[in-house]
Amino acid sequence: MSPWSRSTPVQLRRLTRDLPPDPGVTLREGGIDVSVYAGHAERVELCLYDPTGEETRIPLVERTHGWWFGFIPGVGPGQRYGFRVYDSWDPSLGLRHNGAKLLLDPYAKAIEGEVQWGPAVYGHVVDDRWIGDGETLSELDSAPSMPRCVVIDDHFDWEGDTALGRSRSETVIYEAHVKNLTRLHPGIPEELRGTYAALAHPVMLDYLTDLGVTAVELLPIHAFTHEPALVRRGLSNHWGYNTLGFHAPHAPYAAATDPQAVVDEVKGMVKLLHRRGIEVILDVVYNHTAEQDRTGAMLSWRGLDNRAYYRLDERGADIDVTGCGNTLDLRHPVVCRMVLDSLRRWVQEYHVDGFRFDLAVALGRGRGDEYDPDHPFLVALRTDPVLSRVKLIAEPWDVGMHGWRTGQFPPPFSEWNDRYRDAVRTFWGPDVRAQKEGRPTHGVTELATRLAGSRDLFGHRDRGPVASVNFITAHDGFTAYDLTAYDHKHNEANGEDGRDGSDNNQSWNHGVEGEAADPLLMTDRRQTMRNLLGTLLLSTGIPMLNAGDEFGRTQGGNNNPYCQDNEISWFSWDWSDWQRDLHATVRHLIALRGSYPALSQRTWALGLEVDEDGSLDMEWFGADGTAMDHRWAEPTTRTLQWLINGAWLGQVSVLVVLHGGAESLQVRLPEVPGLTAYQLLWDSAWERPQDEGPAEPPGEIEMAAHSIRLYAAIDPT
Repeated sequence: MSPWSRSTPVQLRRLTRDLPPDPGVTLREGGIDVSVYAGHAERVELCLYDPTGEETRIPLVERTHGWWFGFIPGVGPGQRYGFRVYDSWDPSLGLRHNGAKLLLDPYAKAIEGEVQWGPAVYGHVVDDRWIGDGETLSELDSAPSMPRCVVIDDHFDWEGDTALGRSRSETVIYEAHVKNLTRLHPGIPEELRGTYAALAHPVMLDYLTDLGVTAVELLPIHAFTHEPALVRRGLSNHWGYNTLGFHAPHAPYAAATDPQAVVDEVKGMVKLLHRRGIEVILDVVYNHTAEQDRTGAMLSWRGLDNRAYYRLDERGADIDVTGCGNTLDLRHPVVCRMVLDSLRRWVQEYHVDGFRFDLAVALGRGRGDEYDPDHPFLVALRTDPVLSRVKLIAEPWDVGMHGWRTGQFPPPFSEWNDRYRDAVRTFWGPDVRAQKEGRPTHGVTELATRLAGSRDLFGHRDRGPVASVNFITAHDGFTAYDLTAYDHKHNEANGEDGRDGSDNNQSWNHGVEGEAADPLLMTDRRQTMRNLLGTLLLSTGIPMLNAGDEFGRTQGGNNNPYCQDNEISWFSWDWSDWQRDLHATVRHLIALRGSYPALSQRTWALGLEVDEDGSLDMEWFGADGTAMDHRWAEPTTRTLQWLINGAWLGQVSVLVVLHGGAESLQVRLPEVPGLTAYQLLWDSAWERPQDEGPAEPPGEIEMAAHSIRLYAAIDPT
């Protein structure tokens, strides 16, 4: 029986302090400190639950600066709890307090159970389809339908684990979903598949280290729930961009079932990845929450203080720049602190190495809703002694006015480079098709800019090429295989009549939509995949590989499987021969990138003279081996040679030859001061990597149609 049964009188110990304790629940000798923000409330109750589910409500009697707090003796790890908040109900003013609703702690370190969708979890009256106008107060008690927060002990034996501190220039990111990656892996015990423990299993650790990636970027593992519209369709939010708790891991991804064990499983996963030299980056969603707009559910923030946590207009309606119904208001100091505290918790308590910020522009919208690179939140990240030292990656857009801001985040942010994605896809897909059909193409100027690190976007404020996270594909969109197999999205399984997902995919199906039996067509598709992935791994900047692309994973043309927790999303590890060849190719390219640092420079190569012999740090040549000159402006140019001089930095120089023509072509390798020979390291025409060829003097070579070659440029000195 809990010490907080209803029959037990409650005696709170007054804290007699000017400032509240740390937000959330903090373990103290003999009990817990509790602190929650509800700046417009008249009364706040802490609700404790015993093992039978019986609830005891304890008024929090201390209050200052909008924080309600107290010390609760006799409570420790494992205690289940929530809050109830009382005040006026006036939606036109943004006031939505409803004491009938159990609310989650925004600082909960663990969350047990799932939202049971139905009318009770709404603060307002809804019909049997959970639809209402958001105006009429609901008196249904939501506690039976709500998860519980759980008090956690943060102690964990890290066995000396510390941050790996890998430089951004050596980083190769592997974007993965915890469940998708391991759900069907035959080498992992069935009871572990799809979990944090599976990701840390020796089979998966061996796979990642053998592939050569240096960091895994995990799709959201913050506690999340499902949108009611998906639940009504019998689907679920599979990607996790629907946050329920910013401080708690998503429990259904754990093999463990006890909340404390879930927390420890995540920490154990990070520790074991670190032992293999692999950093952990979390995809985090601080731009919105799972409560949707004013007609959505009341789960936490909306019932605590709707006016503080969310951006509202003068009528109390949500200002939505996320496309998800609401936008967290990081202009408010309490909200800004909540996000910063969450980030610090994941670094300090979970040892993660960085973050990718979903819809990051929404986090930097200041007064008037304009994006401000010096927004207080962004300044805080840059100056925080903990957070400024980890990897910070922005998705540099949202869906609001003027929401596309690639290149406009302050250092030390890196950014997803959509301009890179579009240029490389276009060059190897639609432009090859266009040339085959006798239509105009885009030339090579844009491609060259992206290959060299996108200095036009990231050259200011001394950011360097590592500000560009280069990617061809990501979780959102076609896989690399599907880019070569589908001209159009096929999202029928999502139940949205094709309205979801992008229509602008820059893909090319090579003549047949979907699966094909023609061996020549399939050969061309594999060549295009190698071109796409080869370009990615040979470009200056930070490469991000979408998990599964290394072996040609398909989603059947679905470019938005956010709600597909099934074989559409789960990886099949039953590979064909061509998939094994592709995997070997990607592994080979990652190894080459690590062996030739000229491919991953931290600073800009600007085409400047770096040696008295006249050699430059970077040069561009045409198919005839001479400088590009006027050919930059010719849209018919489809061949480019890119020489990166590593000798002046004590490294081997490399030559990347890209031929986007529809036919094979004789290409003359450039003659430059100090270089006497070229050694072929890789050719995208190879189905599988081959041994390095002999060093040969500059001369003519035959480039296969739409192909890439990588050479080491030999300097005898």
